[in-house]
Amino acid sequence: MKLSVIVLTMGNRPEELARSVRSALDQEHVDVEVVLVGNGVDPVGGAAAAPFDDERVTTIALPKNVGIPAGRNRGVEASCGEILLFLDDDGWYRSTRLGAHLRDRFTADPDLGVVSFRVRDPEGGRGERRHVPRLRAGDPERSSEVTTFLGGACAIRRAAWDAGGGLPEDFFYAHEETDLAWQILNAGYRIVYDASAVMFHPAVLPTRHEMFYRYNARNRVWLARRNLPWPLALTYLGVWVGMTLLRERKPAALKPWFKGFTEGWRKPAGPRRPISWRTAWRMTRTGRPPII
Repeated sequence: MKLSVIVLTMGNRPEELARSVRSALDQEHVDVEVVLVGNGVDPVGGAAAAPFDDERVTTIALPKNVGIPAGRNRGVEASCGEILLFLDDDGWYRSTRLGAHLRDRFTADPDLGVVSFRVRDPEGGRGERRHVPRLRAGDPERSSEVTTFLGGACAIRRAAWDAGGGLPEDFFYAHEETDLAWQILNAGYRIVYDASAVMFHPAVLPTRHEMFYRYNARNRVWLARRNLPWPLALTYLGVWVGMTLLRERKPAALKPWFKGFTEGWRKPAGPRRPISWRTAWRMTRTGRPPII
């Protein structure tokens, strides 16, 4: 079972990128390839040759920044592994046995569609709970079934990826992995958070991105419009409006959020593929009904 590690970069972290690629190539007892996608840049321009000169590394230079989902989709198209791993260019795998662990998990469980990794701060910070994709995130060391996954720290069975239709490219940034996750669940696969599958990543907040609040709101509307039966979609969006008003009380955050929310209704959301009520019940039993 071959593993394809897709690394997306904007070329602004050459040392971290080299570490990321090396950690993928160093995986032991597993067949692995790396697809390095430059989002609007030459992915190895200005960087030291090693480890990019390894014959297992394929590089793609996109002419412009097409966003995270489109960039990762291009990487998948250039890959040939049965298991797809997405790795941030400033993240890395410390264990050289991670690939073998994933291969064994997917081989043993044909219904396993996605493994979401535990993200650890190399400095030992306490922000790990934010990366646990479930409501009860108090213990990052507890593995469980979940209903979504971390886009830059995961492994996906290619058959599940194909069944889910890949990442929605119009999203550009935010919630694209949840859109795919819901369709993978609807196809009958399972998603698990595996605390023993670890990726290291510096502690950063998503709000560092200038477009965070706008895209977060716009894409949440698109997510509901594309994937949920209408009673669930309207409830889901109503819940998130209330949660946002409680969490983000500053105009600097609320103004772009509601701008994005309005944009999500005004602009086309893409093809509508509502999940079944059976899938919604599965998500509820897993601990996260599709209204939260």
